[in-house]
Amino acid sequence: MENIQQFLPILLIFGVMYFLMIRPQQKRIKKEKEFESSLKVGDKVITKAGIHGRISEIGADETVILETMAGKLKMEKAAISLEMSQKVQKV
Repeated sequence: MENIQQFLPILLIFGVMYFLMIRPQQKRIKKEKEFESSLKVGDKVITKAGIHGRISEIGADETVILETMAGKLKMEKAAISLEMSQKVQKV
């Protein structure tokens, strides 16, 4: 019984860390993956670097071709910002 009481605070700390740090991170990653898979040709997006553009092609290798005012750019899907894209789509 004493052994359990000694490890209880440590277990409690791990439980709190899981719910405050690990689980929200996993949810965010899942949401980003869903966003990346929902991208389609014609979507107006803003990259994490702040580049505005419209998706003109989607490659099979997790890349997209963005059409910008300066021309076309090939980028990774992960470089598209989830937060900024949602603001653009709502407008």
